[in-house]
Amino acid sequence: MAANPTAPTALWPAPHARGAVDATVHVPGSKSVTNRALVLAALASEPGWLRRPLRSRDTLLMAGALRAMGVGIEEGVGPDGSGEAWRVIPAGLRGPATVDVGNAGTVMRFLPPVATLAAGDIRFDGDPRSYERPLHGVIDALRALGARIDDDGRGALPLTVHGSGALDGGPVSIDASSSSQFVSALLLSGPRFNQGVEVRHTGATLPSLPHIRMTVDMLRAVGAQVDTPESGGEPNVWRVTPGALLGRDLTVEPDLSNAQPFLAAALVTGGKVLIPDWPSRTTQPGDRLREIFTEMGGSCELTEYGLEFIGSGRIHGIDVDLGDVGELTPGIAAVAALADSPSTLRGVAHLRLHETDRLAALTKEINELGGDVAETADGLHIRPRPLRGGTFHTYEDHRMATAGAIIGLAVDGVRIENVATTAKTLPDFPDLWTGMFESGGA
Repeated sequence: MAANPTAPTALWPAPHARGAVDATVHVPGSKSVTNRALVLAALASEPGWLRRPLRSRDTLLMAGALRAMGVGIEEGVGPDGSGEAWRVIPAGLRGPATVDVGNAGTVMRFLPPVATLAAGDIRFDGDPRSYERPLHGVIDALRALGARIDDDGRGALPLTVHGSGALDGGPVSIDASSSSQFVSALLLSGPRFNQGVEVRHTGATLPSLPHIRMTVDMLRAVGAQVDTPESGGEPNVWRVTPGALLGRDLTVEPDLSNAQPFLAAALVTGGKVLIPDWPSRTTQPGDRLREIFTEMGGSCELTEYGLEFIGSGRIHGIDVDLGDVGELTPGIAAVAALADSPSTLRGVAHLRLHETDRLAALTKEINELGGDVAETADGLHIRPRPLRGGTFHTYEDHRMATAGAIIGLAVDGVRIENVATTAKTLPDFPDLWTGMFESGGA
């Protein structure tokens, strides 16, 4: 084995559970909340604090990009000395600057609208896979709203936004069928557009609606006026009124989607896992794990300390539409491959355009361990089979890595290729995972 088991070229032996886990796992902050909060704080009219931010590749890329455009982000402790916090100091956005998006959907989609407000050119580039991820919804919408963008007609990276210091804004129609981030991207910067923004989704489907609700809630928390379909507006139309955004003191919730592998560990081993500080009310898609994993054989209780999840020792198959919570699909597929009956995961055709083609990747990797997974038009059909050890490839996708680790709990000899890719949203995953066993698992 390589000297560093988390190096990209190494194979990480996934821990095999010899008994039930019994652990408390402190999950780091939400990537989705951290990156939205950074954008809103950068566009505010006054400084703000971001407490317990996630420090991961995606969030550090977002912070670095905003710094490149002139925003001050000071890392330290909060004003009362209570843990890590970032002080965000808005400034006049400016170029020229180059932004590295890595392979972060939030960075590549949320920041071009911000760049239209900068005085100067902002160039966006990233990992090779980022060139394959769709950006046409944001690019076409910004052009319709008056922005100048050079992308050589690709509708994808790399691209340059020629910022003029302002954007007219107004009504725009987009097809966000491939990513709800197209809608969120326009809404986040909308208060700073001269006419605000009215976003009308014209596509047949809209994945990940909870993430749009998260965007709306966070906009309202910093003083923006937002009209939505849920608040009596037209279906598939969101309106943001122009106005100043307030600097806030925000504490970031734990990332509930990143809690998934740890809850799955309780389900797979028939054990118990406590996730402290699980919010009683949240827009995070990961909150639906309480319902899904309960249906698959567990039970849970939300207490003043957090979420306690207990596995029954049996895993049941599930027929479920994951259109609103697509990011949970890899972990659910991993658990379903270990169940006592077949599963059908529906509504997630858009996963073919994520960090990798997640449907193809899950099918290939589980089947190469002896599974029986078939792609459907919009998801996966999984027939449980006895699995064997082997290499589980991750395709530089953090959720593929954690899916492989879940399977490794029940299948001896699973080796994860490039487990370090989990640093995208879940820093120190290997230590958190092995620590779960040290604190009470086998």
